[in-house]
This record gives sequence, structure tokens and C-alpha cells, in this order.
Amino acid sequence: MQESIEKVSIIISKGSLEGVYPGLIMANGARAEGIEANLFFTFFGLDAIHAKRLEHIKVAAVGNPGMHMASLIGVLPGMSAIATHMIEKKMQQIDIPDVHEFMEMISDTGCGIYACKASVELFGFTQADFIPQVKDIITVGEFYEKAAGGQIIFT
Repeated sequence: MQESIEKVSIIISKGSLEGVYPGLIMANGARAEGIEANLFFTFFGLDAIHAKRLEHIKVAAVGNPGMHMASLIGVLPGMSAIATHMIEKKMQQIDIPDVHEFMEMISDTGCGIYACKASVELFGFTQADFIPQVKDIITVGEFYEKAAGGQIIFT
């Protein structure tokens, strides 16, 4: 007999579209299944909850094997913007919300959204820099307390 998952805590550390969306999709899916979920944003993942940066998250065109093109092409001016536009257009077609809307939606379902205290201090941010859905700025130890008894997923 398999045990069911009752809680997931997802760490998002990358600030690119392909770094942010997997965690958002997993948290949304967890909440849709009645599973408790927490999102913990650290390092460049903080861009996804930064009020002035979340609208500017792009696809990483350089060094991204998923792009299926030579890194040299990825460094050409505008390649990241072109790739981002293509992905965003496709996501709209299949009804995937943008990052800001996704954050609001996930928060409204009761998902806990947290910023990593060490990363916030490293980059000189404050609570005022973040979207209202961020519940708190917490330490790694506090994150582990929230994650206790559940699964931790690092995206």
C-alpha cells in the first residue's frame, strides 16, 4: 500500500522562465489535489516574487541544452527575447497564466510563499520589494520547520 503525499515544499532558485514555472506548476497541482504546498524562493529565484522583476523573467538562451541550439547563437542580441516571446505565446495558447497571475492564483489556494532570508540580505532586498503574496522572509531552518513531515522538491 502506497502512502499518499500530504505536503510538499518546493525550492525555486533560478530566475528564468524554465527555472520558475516547474515549481509553480507543481505547487498549483499539489493544491488542486488537496496537498499542502509551500514555495521557497532563493538566489535568482527571488526575481519571481520581486515586484519590479517578475514581469521581466526571460528564457535563458545561453547554455540551455533544452533550447536545442548552439550556445553561440544564444548570445546573439535579442535571442532571449525571441525565445521568451515564443514560449509565452505558446503558454497563452494552452492557457498557462503568466508568472504574476500564477503567483496570485497559487497564493489564493493557500500555498505558502516565502523568500530566503540569506538571499534577501545578499541582494539587499526588503519585504517591500516583494509581491503581496509573499507571506514572510524566513531562514533555511524555518523553511525546514515548515517542510517537516513532507517532501522537499528542488527545481
